[in-house]
Amino acid sequence: MSPQRPKVLLFDVNETLLDLAPLKVSIRSALGGRDELVPLWFTSLLHHSLVATVSDRYRDFHEIGAAVLQMVAASHGIELSADLARRTLAPMAWLPAYADVRPALKRLGQMGYRLAVLSNSSQAMLESQLTHAGLGGYFEALLSVETVAFFKPHPHTYRWAARRMGVEVHECLLVAAHGWDVAGALWAGSRAAFLQRPGKQEYLLAEAPECRVTTLTQLADRLPG
Repeated sequence: MSPQRPKVLLFDVNETLLDLAPLKVSIRSALGGRDELVPLWFTSLLHHSLVATVSDRYRDFHEIGAAVLQMVAASHGIELSADLARRTLAPMAWLPAYADVRPALKRLGQMGYRLAVLSNSSQAMLESQLTHAGLGGYFEALLSVETVAFFKPHPHTYRWAARRMGVEVHECLLVAAHGWDVAGALWAGSRAAFLQRPGKQEYLLAEAPECRVTTLTQLADRLPG
């Protein structure tokens, strides 16, 4: 890891700080108990969020998620109403934090780091998520891409976040469990750390992140004090 201390640590939220397990249970139930359709829903959500971005037709991430859930259901012969799709995604608002998150955030704050989150979720959803998870007090800013109407990994999102924090993009370090998010940050000129939550992989065609860790505790160990 670079000995130069980043001025701001930007954290992704879903699957980086928060465990999607309750949401996956809800989605599995709505999709007839078919486990294999749960990751298909998430990748389809990311796909269509990027379609909205490149087409300049921003819609709320949760709204896209509900529409995509109906699409996945219909593709596999499962009847799912718009209302039930929305209700199926309700657990998104109260996901639990991973066990390593609070101790690491507390330690990073004590080390003097400025902490913020940068999420594809709406501002209202983001605030609800972090409040329910008991994490809101650790962050200086909760940054939602709805302000710029571009989803990550568009470079505008990372550069906008840096401006909001009053620093240059290269002075930020993004922490994320998604290879596409890490790649987007690096290509936008940010520094990045890949948090390898179970089942997550880096994007092999991107440049290497500054560090790779399996817990946020390891990240705190490696960052300059």
